[in-house]
Amino acid sequence: MAHESKFWDNIADKYFASPIGNPEAYEEKLRLTQEQLRPDMKVMEFGCGTGGTALRHAPHVAQIDAFDIAEAMLVIARRQADEQNVRNVTFQRADIAEMDVADDTYDAVLGNSILHLIEDPAATAKNVYRWLKPGGIFVSSTVCLGDGMNWLKLILPLGRAIGKVPYVQFLKGNGLVGFMTDAGFKVETHWQPGDGRTVFLICRKPG
Repeated sequence: MAHESKFWDNIADKYFASPIGNPEAYEEKLRLTQEQLRPDMKVMEFGCGTGGTALRHAPHVAQIDAFDIAEAMLVIARRQADEQNVRNVTFQRADIAEMDVADDTYDAVLGNSILHLIEDPAATAKNVYRWLKPGGIFVSSTVCLGDGMNWLKLILPLGRAIGKVPYVQFLKGNGLVGFMTDAGFKVETHWQPGDGRTVFLICRKPG
């Protein structure tokens, strides 16, 4: 966690200032997610970064518990929440792989642009399944570099060794879906915007 959090701490200001790469796709992901949200929902977001997505969803739910490993990212997120007068989102530092969450806690869990940065995304999917109430949803958007980007495997380890890139998984879209179904989820939405390497999923826990 220390190595990864240092990387994200170091780029927090640059990350926050960078424009969204595909704003049309981002807005569509927000819309699709908000179709699933209700005013009484308790929501988790892990890998929340500087908090932009959590703050966009906040008016549609009762509470969002947002987590990230990088304190510098969370400082920005808390500042944004204060500036926007958002009171139903908490931003906390935590590693998703080490979190102890009671079963059936959340109505929805969000994990956007994060599963490819986790060492064991299959285990994460299984944990999220436990944390969700029956009928709850897991929303994720994941870059699948294993679908046609294998040449990066030669470059990224060197970049990580010198602290220029974080840990990255070379996931494939069908493998990502497999993690969800193996965990017990039913995939209700499967969308690949843009160049097709990003996979947006809405998965439901039966109940």
